[in-house]
This record gives sequence, structure tokens and C-alpha cells, in this order.
Amino acid sequence: MNCDGLETDYTNGGQRVKHLFLLCGVVLCAGCSSAGYYWQAVNGHARILNREKPIAEVIADKSTRPAVRQKLQQVQAIRRFASQSLHLPDNNSYTQYVDLKRPYALWNVVATPRFSIQPKQWCYLFVGCMSYRGYYDKQQAETYASSLRQQGYDVMVSGARAYSTLGWLEDPLLNTMLYRDNAKLAGIIFHELAHQRVYKKGFSAFNEAFAMTVEFEGVIKWLSTKNDVAGIKNYKEDFKHQLQFNQLLRATRKKLQQAYSEKGSQQQKAKLKRRLFIELKANYQKLKQDWGGDTGYDAWMAQDLNNAHLALVGTYYDDVPYFQSLLKEYDYDFARFYKAVAAMRGEQIKVLRETLPRLVSRQ
Repeated sequence: MNCDGLETDYTNGGQRVKHLFLLCGVVLCAGCSSAGYYWQAVNGHARILNREKPIAEVIADKSTRPAVRQKLQQVQAIRRFASQSLHLPDNNSYTQYVDLKRPYALWNVVATPRFSIQPKQWCYLFVGCMSYRGYYDKQQAETYASSLRQQGYDVMVSGARAYSTLGWLEDPLLNTMLYRDNAKLAGIIFHELAHQRVYKKGFSAFNEAFAMTVEFEGVIKWLSTKNDVAGIKNYKEDFKHQLQFNQLLRATRKKLQQAYSEKGSQQQKAKLKRRLFIELKANYQKLKQDWGGDTGYDAWMAQDLNNAHLALVGTYYDDVPYFQSLLKEYDYDFARFYKAVAAMRGEQIKVLRETLPRLVSRQ
């Protein structure tokens, strides 16, 4: 294996491709067992960089569809707000656009043992250990997922609309990020830029809750500057539904954990497992009755659910109340907030998870 493909195919990336050359060199030192996985990651991102165009250029292009042009104009305003008002990185991330011609940026594979909710861990260069494995090609993700199923794991393959290189490279805006809802569009940009601002290696729950807090509070602030009262109401309602849905999944996960820890045969545990997932779907239907017709989670719930679907529940939300209270303590001064979060050390983060009130959002 070598990096000649990057040299011949992706010469327009400038400094970013130099970083890719460096990463490829590290990949080759990582050993054959992981080199293939890292190669698809480097190659996948390099292909995206090779197709990017400045957003201003895409907006000016007469062949650009009006709906896309309008969204990209929104992105320009959102991007300026992110740096000027939220003190998020003022760099070239999300100033370039790429139409991937597909619905997701990449596909993540999550796996758990048959009678456990604890996800399998994969450890990576630079970012530490995580509970999922990402692929730029859906078929590669499905092939790897199939190999895990053959080993007896419960497996989930989930599409991701966006990802962050954590500041190693300048992240482009992808067509997969262009939500119809402008609040969600702003949120995903704030979330991914937050990962560039602060990232603690090996603390996924901490990182995601921090980014989710920046996303939520950032969107509220953005909508407030537009005097969009209805937008704020709708966004808070949507976030409330996210929390309630998360609570529902957490409750089921807790029941599964208890069932798996008790004595009994595998047949007994399998029977109880099936019953709890049937119960989950029934409880979801009850929850929807209070949502006034919100069907946003119907497709997810229609899947053949297993342990892997619940393995990461809580990652994005568990620590949100702490970050919200900390931001409030700093009078919503995002710059001071980031400084305080960045100064935290590993032991503080571990203690944090044991002392927080759970799932309490700002009213």
C-alpha cells in the first residue's frame, strides 16, 4: 500500500492534502490489521475535498437549483454568526460545498454482544477509543457489519449526515447537511464547529454533550437575533421531543441491562429481550399521542431493533444539564465557557457524570 493515489488524484487540496499525506504515513506505521480501515477513511475524505467548491461560487452558478442556492445563502449567514456571536472557530470550515450525490456522509457500525448493552470499542489514532466504526462506503459498512453478526454480535448500521475532523482539516459543507429546517441546519454547523473548539480524547459522552449544548443554546441565540418567536417555540418543542424519546430508549436499555444481569438460560433471556423490544414500540406509540402528530422517529422505530440500537443512547444528552448550567453561570459568554470546558481534566470529567441531574433542559 502507498499514497500515490493521493498524489495523483488530489493535488488541488493544497495544505490540506499535505496533512493527508502525513496521515497516510501514520496509517502505514499503524500495522496491516488497521491500515485498510484507515486507508478508506483517508481516501474517502480526500475524495470529498477533491469535489468541493467555494459556496459563493456555487451560489453564483446559474445552474444551481434555487432551493440549494437559498440554503447556501443561509449557511453563509449562519457561518458568520457562529464565529462572531458564538466564538466558534473562524476558519474555512463550511465555506466550501460538496454534493456527495448520496443521502449520508458516512455510515457508522455499532455492535454489542447478544446479551449486553455495552458497545464494542474501537481505538483510533488522534481521537482515542470510540463506540462505533465509520465508513464512507455503505457497502463496506454493511460487509463489516455482516462479519460482526457472524461472530454473534447485535449490530446496527446508521447513516450520518455530518462529521468533524476536529480541526485537523477544514470541513466542507455537505449536501447531506442541508436540512429543510433552518434551525436544524444552523444546529448541525454549530455542533460540528464546537468539536473543533473543544475535544477531549477518550471522552465521547462529554464531547457530544458539550457540542449538543453549543448547538441548542447557539440556535436559541441565533433565532433570538432574528426575533423568530415561532421558530424558538418549534425548536424547543423539537428538542423536548428528542429528550423524551431519549428517556424512553434509556428506560428500555436499563430494563435490558437488568434482564441480562439476572440468572437464567439464554433462551429465557432471549424471550425477555423480545418482549422488552415489543414493549418499547408500544410505549413509543403512547408517547407520540402527546406530540401532536410528530412522526420524526417513525422510520427509526420501524427497524428490527436490537441491543446495538440502544448502546449509544444518552451519549448526546447525559451531560447536557451540566454544560447548560455552566454556560448560564458564565452569563452565556461562550468564550469564557469554552475556556472553562477546555481546562477540565480527565478526573473532573469522570466525577461529573456521577453528580449531574439528568435530562433537564433550559426552559
